Amino acid sequence: MQFDLGALRRHPDVEGRGLEASDAADRLILDEAAALLGGLGAGELVVVGDAYGALALGAAAAGARGIRVHQDLITGERALAQNAERAGLAAEVRSLPLGAELLAGARLVLLRLPRSLDRLDEVAGLVARHAASDAVIVAGARIKHMTIAMNEVLGAWFDRVDVSHARQKSRVLTARGPRAHRQPSAPGWPRGARHDDLGVTVVAHGGVFAGTGVDIGTRFLIGELGEAVPDAASAVDLACGSGVVAAWLAHTRPSLRVTATDRSAAAAASAHETAEVNAVADRVHVTQADGLELLPDASEPLIVLNPPFHSDAALHTGIAAHLFEDAARVLEPGGELWCVWNSHLRYRPLLERLVGPTRQVARNPKFTVTASRRP
Repeated sequence: MQFDLGALRRHPDVEGRGLEASDAADRLILDEAAALLGGLGAGELVVVGDAYGALALGAAAAGARGIRVHQDLITGERALAQNAERAGLAAEVRSLPLGAELLAGARLVLLRLPRSLDRLDEVAGLVARHAASDAVIVAGARIKHMTIAMNEVLGAWFDRVDVSHARQKSRVLTARGPRAHRQPSAPGWPRGARHDDLGVTVVAHGGVFAGTGVDIGTRFLIGELGEAVPDAASAVDLACGSGVVAAWLAHTRPSLRVTATDRSAAAAASAHETAEVNAVADRVHVTQADGLELLPDASEPLIVLNPPFHSDAALHTGIAAHLFEDAARVLEPGGELWCVWNSHLRYRPLLERLVGPTRQVARNPKFTVTASRRP
């Protein structure tokens, strides 16, 4: 059965001009894996990092059955489910968390190469440890997002890594011969780092924004949060990443209850472990969700946000607008959204329109911190 990748939708993720649900790299991965797909039994194919279902559904249309899938973003997981339903292939795909159950017994793993080498290292290690002894990874991306270091990361976990010819500005790496242990050895995942100046330890899985560090925008925001709705009984760390802001808030305000939420599974897992290691897990509730979908209207006095501005590799401010709208819905009257953003993005008029009156709290050569008050 021929599958039309052009019919895929990104919904409920951001859609718009230049934001496609599949690309030439997906087609090349499927073509490079075609011979291997034909020899698989049911349940022996795993797909990781498939943005909106192109790889899983392309493989299902080619005859693969019992496909296990992991996508980091909950929006991608939902897009795959909707695309599979429209294509009549919903019975052939099953989404699972990244871990042993996903990979046990897998003989072929189709992978969209993540731009983060740490993420690639974590995924490759899980495949090597949990998949079948003859497992093969067929991994690809657009060439502009690939580096030689990716070959080295795969080579640390697999005996052999082959590189395909380029096609339509895309390329594939094929890794064979999984090893039980990385060569050379390296710390496992997740990893942690102490930040004495903030009084918190950050724990992160591979690929989470800033890893175990604290990016300069978040650090700038934290430096201003002492004055943010000081009498609030609860707060939300929206797009929480590793959960450093949630942990810091709970650490510095012993009576505060914090909801930390992110659409990334790796981020949510990291935030949970960051809360645990800082002994604030009893007051930090972590969820994986699309924005603030799990919170009721007019329910929170304080929301804190360092908004992402990339959708996959594409620069797109629609993500921030979606989060601002969500914040406006969830803020109680008089509640405030405290936000840090790259000053060149000029978000203030958007915040004024979507949330409410917005004041500048602080500004440095790169970042602006604002507080937007819900009328």
